[in-house]
Amino acid sequence: MTTTQEPTERLDDLPYNVFAKACPSRGTLEHVTGRWGGLTLGALYEGSLRFNELRRRVDGVSEKMLSQTLHALERDGLVHREAQPTNPPRVDYELTPLGREVAERLLSLIHFVEGRMDDVLAARERYDETRGAR
Repeated sequence: MTTTQEPTERLDDLPYNVFAKACPSRGTLEHVTGRWGGLTLGALYEGSLRFNELRRRVDGVSEKMLSQTLHALERDGLVHREAQPTNPPRVDYELTPLGREVAERLLSLIHFVEGRMDDVLAARERYDETRGAR
């Protein structure tokens, strides 16, 4: 007989529940796990970056989407924006301690997915063969 280890803290004991429609954690989860949020946090894990450096690192993101993403992550306390009073202005972005912790967890998932892409691609191929390529 196998037993499963009980989590140290039950979901019912948490003050927030992401599965509840009105829970504020749902918005933060969306910011963190959305395409640009996750990639932005992952890129900033490597260190402080200026806006255009970050835009080049997160290949494919538009200036508008990166700006919106950074605002949301800054509002959630995950990213710190440092504006230097220089001419031209210099703005650097870096992770807060909370943002760093979130990014570590995201990067673990990202590395897992990257490491299993052969399995994913094989599954896609099997799916397409049985259902017809779309």
